[in-house]
Amino acid sequence: MGLGGLNTVLSLAKLTRFQQERPPDNLDKSIDFVEMAALSNALEEVYGPRGGRGMAMRIGRACFSMGIKNFGVMMAMQDPTFRALPLNDRCMLGLLALDSVFNRFSDQRSSVKEDENAYYYFVENSPTAYGRHTDKPVCHALAGIVQECMSWSSNGYEFYVVETTCRACGSPKCTFQITRKPIGQAQNPPT
Repeated sequence: MGLGGLNTVLSLAKLTRFQQERPPDNLDKSIDFVEMAALSNALEEVYGPRGGRGMAMRIGRACFSMGIKNFGVMMAMQDPTFRALPLNDRCMLGLLALDSVFNRFSDQRSSVKEDENAYYYFVENSPTAYGRHTDKPVCHALAGIVQECMSWSSNGYEFYVVETTCRACGSPKCTFQITRKPIGQAQNPPT
């Protein structure tokens, strides 16, 4: 994106205060959901729907790998005992750990479930969908976070992650469907 692109996105989101000084790297809840939604919307305005989606997903993956994975519950996934678990157990435990981090350290409320076909990550109050009204799901940064969590949990495998319902589209919660088998092994990717 570069500094120019970042400043354009911040201006469009009316967050120019972050052009000179970035938010502090701490656990304070200093960025409001309204601001997160404005950033998401600005990415789509600057880069178009597809480019904004790709950029937001990369941002989500970076958020996980540069920060979220360093929380205590996530750090435990580096233990050799965890790495020895079956792949499906590691994936489910990774999603449960992500759920725990968000529920404990943010105002985002999430939950996890699985069935024989997929894992599901639910978000009741998505910061990127907050106050938005669209005809397509918009929580691309969260999808990126879930993708990177799955990769981290599985020791490098990639999984299809699709947002199937979104609060911005009028659903009561955002739902992310994740294939149980990694890409290359999945029979029917979600649509």
